Amino acid sequence: MGSSYYQFCPVAKAMELLDERWTMLIVRELVTGSQHFNELRRGVPRMSPTLLSKRLGQLVRAGIADRHDDDGDVRYTLTSAGRDLQPVVEALGVWGTRWIGEIGDEDLDPKLLLWDIHRNIDHDAVPVGRTTIHFDFPGTPAHSRHWWLVIAAGQADVCDADPGFPVTITITAALRYMVRVWRGDLDWRTALRSGDVTITGPEELRRSVPQWFTLSVFAPVARPVPSASRRDGQITS
Repeated sequence: MGSSYYQFCPVAKAMELLDERWTMLIVRELVTGSQHFNELRRGVPRMSPTLLSKRLGQLVRAGIADRHDDDGDVRYTLTSAGRDLQPVVEALGVWGTRWIGEIGDEDLDPKLLLWDIHRNIDHDAVPVGRTTIHFDFPGTPAHSRHWWLVIAAGQADVCDADPGFPVTITITAALRYMVRVWRGDLDWRTALRSGDVTITGPEELRRSVPQWFTLSVFAPVARPVPSASRRDGQITS
């Protein structure tokens, strides 16, 4: 896959395989349970389908993933070698959460946010029956401002067009604030009290909304206390 570093070091040999652009993010998606091509695309929404197909082929040839074709139903799953990368992905996520604090505007992607939210729902906490959550992100381009999450029977679907069901709850927030809540950088209580995030709908449901989501798997990661040099601006993220 990648070019050779010409070193016998196992770190170098591993990076020859894994350090091409998008490769580890595809592994991340496979680790979190995505198997079909369209599912993988939604986890890497800014990656072209052509490049995704190429990278998947490389992972299969490298023995990281298996390709299964059941009468046209194509799935990708991790091999034993691929599953051994799960703690690597988790360690990278912990390190990135702890030490890479700055998020640029270009990093804010509502499509990725909703995709991550949909697979981190506490279905036991969501009301019985169909629950439709409307997300409104003021300040984002019109084509990506409104999203819907439809939860029913233990399943969740992400929609970028109105699915036509009655809205149970509407969550309104600048995309940056919703991402901060999701990452664990800002807790629900503080975001709601400040008005950075608002929830509209029946009162009994508004109060329970934060319990419907388990947040990002990296939200609980402890952040370091900034050192004096960081506070004085001598060290930047």
